[in-house]
Amino acid sequence: MQKITIAIDGYSSCGKSTLAKALAHKLHYDYIDTGAMYRAVTLYALQMDLMDEQGTIQLDNLINALPLIEVEFHINERTHHSDVFLNGENVEREIRTMRVSDLVSKVSAIKEVREKMVALQRKMGKRKGVVLDGRDIGTHVFPKAELKLFMIADPDVRAKRRQDEFSSKGQYFSLGEVEMSLLKRDMADISREESPLTQAEDAVVLDNSDLSKEEQLEFVLKLISDLQFVTREEQSH
Repeated sequence: MQKITIAIDGYSSCGKSTLAKALAHKLHYDYIDTGAMYRAVTLYALQMDLMDEQGTIQLDNLINALPLIEVEFHINERTHHSDVFLNGENVEREIRTMRVSDLVSKVSAIKEVREKMVALQRKMGKRKGVVLDGRDIGTHVFPKAELKLFMIADPDVRAKRRQDEFSSKGQYFSLGEVEMSLLKRDMADISREESPLTQAEDAVVLDNSDLSKEEQLEFVLKLISDLQFVTREEQSH
């Protein structure tokens, strides 16, 4: 079976990473959580006092520090998923906090940051057989990906998912706090100047508000099967 590139875009807490991980596991593909890469840069900015808790960034200093920032993925032997490493340190837990969630959109809007991360993403995915999820994968990072998905979900469903995610990691926030955080993130993603969140024209929309994880996986695997059948048919003519 010919390997392809699968690009998954969409809003926060629409289940992009859950689906992407399931697809990568099922297909024996590599999984790249591009949003986690921007979270790692945000964490670095906070750790190095290049950004304060209100989101004010020392722009020139952060840009100058970019050559010092290395972001990698390594398989966690316990979970069998890819963890994010920042300059050799596992930061998977640190980058999933509300603190980073509230500030990452400001860092990801910086042109120089996006250029570096996109270059890394393209390098990681150039051999195909890869699933990437983020905000601009199908429109900017891999515009020629064989399969593009754009995931959406009801706002209330998204907020509850994110609240449950925080709770599972010992972080407790009211539903209202989570909803406000998601709304701010949506607005920042849609309105940013550099590679804003938009749906690619050839993307398949997947509304998973009422779909189980198994139903989502089955839906996308059918898309892939149909896609590869069409490709074989074209090659036979």
